Amino acid sequence: MTTRREQTSHESSELILRAAAELFAAKGYRQTTFADVAERSGISRGSIPWHFGSKEGLLLAVLERSMGLIRDELADESAELMEPAEVAAGLDNLMQGADALFAQPTTKLFVTLLVEALEPGSPIHGRYVEIHHTLRDHCRRRLERLPLPPGLSAETLAATIIGAGIGIHQQWLLAPDRVDPQQALAALRTLVAGAVLPGGG
Repeated sequence: MTTRREQTSHESSELILRAAAELFAAKGYRQTTFADVAERSGISRGSIPWHFGSKEGLLLAVLERSMGLIRDELADESAELMEPAEVAAGLDNLMQGADALFAQPTTKLFVTLLVEALEPGSPIHGRYVEIHHTLRDHCRRRLERLPLPPGLSAETLAATIIGAGIGIHQQWLLAPDRVDPQQALAALRTLVAGAVLPGGG
């Protein structure tokens, strides 16, 4: 049975993680301090290393929590091959799922921290490999339900869709007044449909 102290500790950890995720997404990892996280979360600065050990430990905990949210968002559906009449609807569902996923605050966090993940020796490089694998794998499983044309593998198309989606979101974050993510994802859907659906449906 969970004690009141354990429950309070868990609640404090959640407040810290949410605050850190928001700040990392808005300011980046390097520019965020424990003082920033303490102010945003309402938890004392000294409690943060007590819960997470270090700033790097906090970052890894934020990414682990965010990965859990992504896994929940990407709950698998049936793996059965679709009937021809269902293919267009299946593609629409896939792209709507991508739209919903890229609208999540978690995605902004991942895009903001991407450059830091690419740096040599980055503590979050491995987490990013896992994140991208999870996204591609989910997309691949959805695409395997569609009757793809010869020479076009679900794995390659999944990498293309995820790469385009991340790029669209990144451009939107950089220039929200110039990039409409919904229109860009709709264009991506049209391009994928041209490769997948009979007659480009």
